[in-house]
Amino acid sequence: MRTNPDVLIIGGGLAGLASALHLSKKGLRVTLIEKNTYPKHKVCGEYISNEILPYLFWLDIDVRELHPTSISNFEFVAQNGKTAKTKLPLGGFGVSRYELDHFLFKKAVDNGCTIITENVTTISFENDIFTVTTSEEIFSAKIILGAYGKRSNIDQVLSRDFISKKSPWLAIKAHYKGKFDESLVGLYNFQGGYCGVSKVENDVINICYLADFETFKKYKNIEEYQKSVLYKNKKLKAIFENSTSLFEKPLTISQISFDKKECVENHILMIGDTAGLIHPMCGNGMAMAIHSAKIAAELVLDFYYGKIETRNEFEKKYIKEWKKHFSKRLFFGRLLSNALTHKNLTHIMTTIAASIPALLSFIIKQTHGRPITIE
Repeated sequence: MRTNPDVLIIGGGLAGLASALHLSKKGLRVTLIEKNTYPKHKVCGEYISNEILPYLFWLDIDVRELHPTSISNFEFVAQNGKTAKTKLPLGGFGVSRYELDHFLFKKAVDNGCTIITENVTTISFENDIFTVTTSEEIFSAKIILGAYGKRSNIDQVLSRDFISKKSPWLAIKAHYKGKFDESLVGLYNFQGGYCGVSKVENDVINICYLADFETFKKYKNIEEYQKSVLYKNKKLKAIFENSTSLFEKPLTISQISFDKKECVENHILMIGDTAGLIHPMCGNGMAMAIHSAKIAAELVLDFYYGKIETRNEFEKKYIKEWKKHFSKRLFFGRLLSNALTHKNLTHIMTTIAASIPALLSFIIKQTHGRPITIE
């Protein structure tokens, strides 16, 4: 069976679903291919900057229906206990991917989007048309958006540069019940990584951390690793010891690559983590994914309706806009992450930031954007 949508989106996370909502709202026939069913938990920090709220409202997405927490404060705690605190410049909210992705999925279906639960096996481009195959169907489309996340077999199909390199990072996430200030997002440093903690809906604590695999593999299991390594940060130890896990076992994802990626590959516009992954410690990947969906969708509409005449111009405009909005954030995120993997430098930076809260606020602004404007 062959299907011919106006736009084909591969991947149904935040970026894929937001772009599907945007394009279907403007009248295009959208097909989205997602390998998993909804709802589903994902390894994610689950904090979103308020910068994307105007765009969500424009998409007719009222996140207040999910009863998210309102987050206004940030604290960073080094392994030695030194703490730096500040108000978040724009503030944000906490909501689980389990609830948010499912919410967006249902809205996309209501908007008339076709959502297919299958795995993509091949992608080809010939005579200005993409052909995408799954185990069940063949799709043809003039425009494809890649929104399939951090790492996928599709990256191998497309022979992307970063996929051949080993990455030292492993991410682990679980939900907990316990006491934690719901207005706070905390970042807790430990040897070889850092851990984000914040509350989402239903008084649930999300704990998600990034760990160096070389350090992690020395231990028998996650529990032993946490007690031997993470617990050296006493604040983090107290959070774990006073919380009860709601998951049978934590979620994990390995080979997380923060290498530079191309935002256009094989004529496919990449959005969200597929285009570039900001370090979780910067706490703004979810907002960036949604913002990238807006940028791509607006250009797709211009290309579809002939305001952008050639594919070459279409791709160049997207690359320009991507770099304009995100290249500085990604660079600063990599710089900051590298600095915080050095114990002595982390202690120095935390001491300075604790003494000068305005400096911490400045650092946060480098990885966050301004509120998205809707024209």
